[in-house]
Amino acid sequence: MALLKVKFNQKKRVKLAQGLWLMNWFSVFAGILVFSMGLFLKIELRKRSEVMDNSESHFVPNSLILMGILSCAFNGFAGKICYDSLDPAKFAKWKPLLKPYLALCFVFNILIFFVALICFLMRGSLESTLAQGLKNGMKFYRDTDTPGRCFMKKTIDMLQIEFKCCGNNGFKDWFEIQWISNRYLDFSSKEVKDRIKSNVDGRYLVDGVPFSCCNPSSPRPCIQYQVTNNSAHYSYDYQTEELNLWRRGCREALLHYYSSMMSSMGAVVLLVWLFEMSVMVGLRLLHTSLESIANPEDPECESEGWILENSLKDTLKSALESLKKLGKFNQVEADAEGAEGEEGGKTPAITTVS
Repeated sequence: MALLKVKFNQKKRVKLAQGLWLMNWFSVFAGILVFSMGLFLKIELRKRSEVMDNSESHFVPNSLILMGILSCAFNGFAGKICYDSLDPAKFAKWKPLLKPYLALCFVFNILIFFVALICFLMRGSLESTLAQGLKNGMKFYRDTDTPGRCFMKKTIDMLQIEFKCCGNNGFKDWFEIQWISNRYLDFSSKEVKDRIKSNVDGRYLVDGVPFSCCNPSSPRPCIQYQVTNNSAHYSYDYQTEELNLWRRGCREALLHYYSSMMSSMGAVVLLVWLFEMSVMVGLRLLHTSLESIANPEDPECESEGWILENSLKDTLKSALESLKKLGKFNQVEADAEGAEGEEGGKTPAITTVS
């Protein structure tokens, strides 16, 4: 028994073709939207590529861009088919291509669904990429004279100001690295010498943070040096008082920013997928309803359209049998080639008569 069998007359077929033509052009605009989202996300990721450890995070925008281009191409082609289906003479040239095209549409819809899922599942990979990238970026903060790293200070400062964050996981991350360049240290100073000597790696570590960690909304002037020294500041206790530094780490801030963006994009792609599925189902109904016309010379006659010619169970069973036959055929071919190779390898015995 056919799955989702529907009876059509000429009027219904025309309405279905016109509706699908319109839906295909809506899908083209949806493809442009998906392409634009991928492009926007790629630009946003490139803006902060210095604080990302690898290029894996670009898989999502690249996939969205590809899906957007394919959506425009597939739906533009389907729109042409639907338009020509109103004229039997024009539709005849598309008839042999419809089955392969519908198979490609099925694969395309699987890919769209996969991309939508990836948009929701990339959080873990993005978190590790940001954590390592920010850690490396903070290490290079002081290298303002090193080619290739001279803009890292500006990048980190702008990042902390824009996202209202400080450090990787928090402001205390700055205590563990030397973020002040040796160029601006007075090595004749006793304090500088003592701090460098007290560190195993010979680094100048301070309990301070860059200016970009300061919260301008705080009523108190920014305390960015000797943050943990209560005696260095009047009426101050860093453990109990709310510091005038950004509390949130930049990894958390960026992760929330990109995760929210990709989740929203994933939801849009899911809606596009549902729309594409409905278009594919409609196109399949149109295809089968036109093929099942009893008398092609009489376009007014009734016909039947369906999604699958047999039930879902029978279709799956048939597909599995086809795969088994294909596997057996390949095995027989491989055995035949092996047998030929063995025969070819044998050398005939040569006898000499004296």
